Amino acid sequence: MNLVSVLGSVWSCDRGRALPGWMRAGRGGMADIPVSPGITPAGPRMGPGPAEGADALFVALSAGFTVLSHPLLYVKLLVQVGHEPLPPTVGRNLLGRKVFYLPGFFTYARHIVEVDGKMGLFRGLSPRIISSVLSTINREQVKKAFPVEDMEHVSNKDDMKTSLRKVTKETCHEMTMQCVSRIISHPLHVISMRCMVQFVGREVKYSNIFSSVKTIWKEEGLLGFFVGLVPHVLGDLIFLWCCNLLAHFINTYAVDDNFNQASVIRSYTKFVMGIAVSMLTYPFLLVGDLMAVNNCGLLAGLPPYAPVFSSWIHCWRHLSAQGQLFRGSSLLFRRASTPTTFFID
Repeated sequence: MNLVSVLGSVWSCDRGRALPGWMRAGRGGMADIPVSPGITPAGPRMGPGPAEGADALFVALSAGFTVLSHPLLYVKLLVQVGHEPLPPTVGRNLLGRKVFYLPGFFTYARHIVEVDGKMGLFRGLSPRIISSVLSTINREQVKKAFPVEDMEHVSNKDDMKTSLRKVTKETCHEMTMQCVSRIISHPLHVISMRCMVQFVGREVKYSNIFSSVKTIWKEEGLLGFFVGLVPHVLGDLIFLWCCNLLAHFINTYAVDDNFNQASVIRSYTKFVMGIAVSMLTYPFLLVGDLMAVNNCGLLAGLPPYAPVFSSWIHCWRHLSAQGQLFRGSSLLFRRASTPTTFFID
């Protein structure tokens, strides 16, 4: 799984605690700058305070990260739906044997530029940016409604039962933020996915946000905006619980307090666990994305790329039977499976 996707997963699921200290926000980070208690405003505020300014800064950073990572996620989605416009090339593995490799990210991105120009790499970006901004703002609102400061934090002095209870409570808090955020932003995620996969069939059915909303409402109704939501939410929850609990147990039982770098190791444990757990939960991401574009009137969601799935479980079983549950998890060294069907433009 590529690093940008991992960072996105870890960042979105636990913005304030999964990343290293220099990237943290939220609990003591740039999104929660404390105001000195001894300072009292002399008059009405004329502009945003430090906290509001920091929130706006984080929203801008989140949007910027979305823009920078979009070409990578665009290529990933096309690989996920099974679109292989370029034939495999012959290479050698570590043992020196000849194997077939599918084009990596840079070769695939170059092909998109040749077809659609450089701006073609940013197809479907607008709904992704709005989705990212809505998700970030929603997290801040949930934080204010259920302040993290009101919760008990794990301490080295806690016994096993107490520390586990605190971790469970914190994870439930994060779970609430993630679920609400995912539900609110998912309709725009669906629109973005469909805009991007139009590259496969050269369609223009989903040309902008407003026309896409009208099309989905007319053809699929309200539920059309939430296709693929269940596997995404399940993946998020499994990621959160596994990441938090594994990091807790490692920090508690595997890291010796007598070690002089114990605090440094603990600060990175959750980040490393996020990378490992994201690999295990990747199939949920894949299934959710495929369901978002399945049977929506676009070539990428119809045979021969994919059958019409009756549910996300049907999609999971189909991918599992073909050994494709991790399709698109790597964009650098993509070994071609045999037999493989390639859809050449």
